[in-house]
Amino acid sequence: MTAHMPRTFAPSQLPVPPTLPRQRAKPYRTARGAVASLTVALAAPVAAGGALSIAETPAGALAAPLFALNALWVGFGGATALAGAAAAWHGGRPSRPAPLGSRTAVLYLICNEPPEGVAAAAGRLWRDLQRTGLAHRTDIHVLSDSRAAAEPAERAALAPLLAQGALRYRRRSDNRWRKPGNIAEWAARHGKDYDQMAVLDADSRMSAARLAGMIGRMERCPRTGLIQSGMRLLPPRSRFGRSLRLSSRLGGPVATAGLAAWTGPAGNYWGHNALIRMAAYRAVRRLPRLPGRAPLGGEILSHDFVEAALIRRAGWAVEVDPESRGSFEDAPQTLAAFHKRDRRWAQGNLQHARLLALPGLDPASRLHLASGVMSYLAAPIWLALVLLFATGLAPAPGLWALAGVLGLLAVPKLAALALHLRRAKGARARRIALRAAGAEAAVSTLIAPLLLVRQTGAVLAVLAGRDCGWKRAEGPSRLHLPQGAGEAGAGFALAGVAFAAGPAALPWLAPLALPLVMAPALARWLEARA
Repeated sequence: MTAHMPRTFAPSQLPVPPTLPRQRAKPYRTARGAVASLTVALAAPVAAGGALSIAETPAGALAAPLFALNALWVGFGGATALAGAAAAWHGGRPSRPAPLGSRTAVLYLICNEPPEGVAAAAGRLWRDLQRTGLAHRTDIHVLSDSRAAAEPAERAALAPLLAQGALRYRRRSDNRWRKPGNIAEWAARHGKDYDQMAVLDADSRMSAARLAGMIGRMERCPRTGLIQSGMRLLPPRSRFGRSLRLSSRLGGPVATAGLAAWTGPAGNYWGHNALIRMAAYRAVRRLPRLPGRAPLGGEILSHDFVEAALIRRAGWAVEVDPESRGSFEDAPQTLAAFHKRDRRWAQGNLQHARLLALPGLDPASRLHLASGVMSYLAAPIWLALVLLFATGLAPAPGLWALAGVLGLLAVPKLAALALHLRRAKGARARRIALRAAGAEAAVSTLIAPLLLVRQTGAVLAVLAGRDCGWKRAEGPSRLHLPQGAGEAGAGFALAGVAFAAGPAALPWLAPLALPLVMAPALARWLEARA
């Protein structure tokens, strides 16, 4: 470990930076005020009315604030989508200034993934850089954290590009701190040779034109430390992958545009498909190690949110660029792969609760961290509320509250659909958009209970002290349960609760229990080839 690698120290030991420089924040303050107002307007009637009707028993008094919290959380997502739809509705394509001549490193981070995909992507980017005239001031680096046994295969896959001088390859033997440590070690050796670095994962793709636009934007904004690009999903290989891609294509633009609108210079970072100024990177070379043991202590798993907060804390702007053309990532193609990734994200995001009080953070950065925590706490809260209402331990707020929550959940989908219909050219395009929105709503409704149960289990596992960590390989399963069997068991348990509780429980439990009972068949259907 070099002197520039991340050190082990508590968040409270991070030095507090000087006062952040004043920036032209009026447009962002207006957007933040609009999102806050929309959140209250959308969610307050449901949150307040439902909470008041619930708080009639001791259990209801405990359930009421949880119901209000989740309603406000869902309303915040709807308000962000509406702000994004408004921004995209009235805004045009941003200009893409040509780069002025700074030097850029493109980093592909690989850790035990098949190297052929990285070789193909790096080769396409290199040829693209040559066509656009950027090759002489852009270098591609493949930084491997794979096992030693994987190095021959990686070198073989990259051999034609290495022979042409298209890229450089390095596998480090000590992969402490995983991806952040990999980048930090490279920066200690080569960072001084570049003005900025583009960070890509093994399954990331970026065109030279997209990269050039981000470089030009950073060159003309000297206080910008990080630009996070919007992303599209690569073509799917399964029905599940197709459903994720459809959700991303429909809802992604308004969500990302809304996030960019209200965050302004205090945006976020998603770990890849981003451009980082080397001078700003110094603020995150030494990530804090949380006191205590994993899962809530130790190494930070979801490091990207924290890196964005620290770069902003050091006085640099962190910007979200919602444009997604030329920027791609892959998605899990099976439920098992999705759940494995989601379990790690759950642990990493719950760790963020310990960083909320870090001195000197921008309020928007604290909100990003809190949102990461809430994105996983929402699942067990909803499940607990449903069980309380269904069993009669807490008074159910009535079907009007259920309809209100479903309406809040529909707001982002309707905002996305409205934008697509506006952009559709002709009646045929509008019909396609309506069919796609209907299909996405149907599939996401079936999948949502499965994710609810899995995320609840992930949160409970973290709170019980079970560390998922960054595992090199999954051990053999001792139960050998078929795909979806656990979800089906949960569905039958909920059906039993509904039977014991009587007819009043059906409106609350049936929408959850039925998809869960169907989980094995649903999993087989979703994982079939697209």
